[in-house]
Amino acid sequence: MTQVTREELAHDPLWVARYLLGCELWSSGPHGDVGIRLVEVEAYRGGDDPASHCYRGRTARNSVMFGPAGHLYVYFIYGMHFCINVVCLTDGVPGAVLLRAGEILSGEELARQRRPAVRKDTHLATGPARLTSVLGITREHNGIDLTDPDSPVRLFTGMPVDEDDVRTGPRVGVVSAEDLPWRSWVDGSPAVSTYRRGGRRRSRDQA
Repeated sequence: MTQVTREELAHDPLWVARYLLGCELWSSGPHGDVGIRLVEVEAYRGGDDPASHCYRGRTARNSVMFGPAGHLYVYFIYGMHFCINVVCLTDGVPGAVLLRAGEILSGEELARQRRPAVRKDTHLATGPARLTSVLGITREHNGIDLTDPDSPVRLFTGMPVDEDDVRTGPRVGVVSAEDLPWRSWVDGSPAVSTYRRGGRRRSRDQA
């Protein structure tokens, strides 16, 4: 496997989102390794994207999104779930891609232990919270470098996804800019999550 470089991620989030489909994310820890193939992602920009955590500027919470590219942005939602994003663009310019779903490539037993309530193995990493959970990623992983060979979480190029197999549509659960087709997924993958439109009563919970 070839590890993704920082330069390959230092682009517009829309471009990076498409690039990430088919890539592999591997997490190592004291209990073993889990590897997944990314099949669903969402792009988020900064000051021009009202659904982004960076829309109102830099804070202690979102500072990782301001670069450099290739780092992992981890945030906590609803007081119970972590979600993860791949930071892109250039240093000082915010942007990231939320990782929404993946297919388990390795470490399925460990993944099942981390998500025992999931009924189907194909749904172990369906949705951003499940994906983060099966990889064992928590707040302590915020800011780690995915391009570092010694990192506990690493990103690799995978089998390219044919353009005919890629679909795009609105992002899931966002309140603002809800109609932008900035979610991309691999058509036919059983791991892709169910679309859920956002609403006024839902707080902004994406990157």
